[in-house]
Amino acid sequence: MLDVRKLRLLRELARRGTIAAVAEALAYTPSAVSQQLTALERETGVPLLERTGRRVTLTPAAHGLVEHTESILALLEEAATDLENAARALSGVLRIGAFPTAIPTVVTPAIVALSTENPGLGMTVVELDPASVPDALRTEAVDIALVQEYDHVPAAPHPGLHTEPLLEETVYLATRRTQSLSSLNDAPWIAGTPGTLCHTLTIRACEAAGFTPRIRHHADDFGAVLALVAADQGAAFVPDLAAATPPPGVVLTPLPIQRRTRLAYRRGTANHPAVAAARRALHHALSQ
Repeated sequence: MLDVRKLRLLRELARRGTIAAVAEALAYTPSAVSQQLTALERETGVPLLERTGRRVTLTPAAHGLVEHTESILALLEEAATDLENAARALSGVLRIGAFPTAIPTVVTPAIVALSTENPGLGMTVVELDPASVPDALRTEAVDIALVQEYDHVPAAPHPGLHTEPLLEETVYLATRRTQSLSSLNDAPWIAGTPGTLCHTLTIRACEAAGFTPRIRHHADDFGAVLALVAADQGAAFVPDLAAATPPPGVVLTPLPIQRRTRLAYRRGTANHPAVAAARRALHHALSQ
């Protein structure tokens, strides 16, 4: 019988590429990960890893096993969901991952409603950049989370996760005076930290307008971004949720760019009582 914990390690190795990265993500030591994968090879009776010095790559048999692992983990999630559905009341802890601007406007009303209707259910909100959500879900750091994509930054599919639409927003150009995007080729820019979706959007949207942005400041909090724009420190892209109350002197020009927010959760958990309740509450919070 194959050990699910070892299969999970193999899946993460296929995704992350190195044993050290797997160990860091799952709070193991590299030697423990290596030992578990070696044990999995013995259990399967076929080579799963090709070792060249310190590098390891997956064999074709290992890649096939990873594909089966995604289905196995989803079935286990469904089994756990069935057991939870047999209980009369929601209990345990639900972990919700969300980006900062969604916490006051979407997540907080949802968890207030959830806690009122389900006093036995504990909830934890974790602030996450959408780019880190897939890893947080796969490692079970959160149970449901908000992910995003922009017109210029489409989301990549993630095996083992399911998503559903939640919100679509207009993206605005924030400046000190009315200007077009194409006229800002020599202007300084304010963008998110490298690796975030906001940083990537700034680069790609400006490149689509015919220039490479000269990024002067990096800020991930849109309140800080708008404050820098108000101080005439540069232009920035700001989505609708963050644009409700701009500082005096900031001009917001709507652009033909959309930001789409989706709910994400592990395959097999859509009907888990706590996840299903959270899905309903988050959709309801936006309908008010």
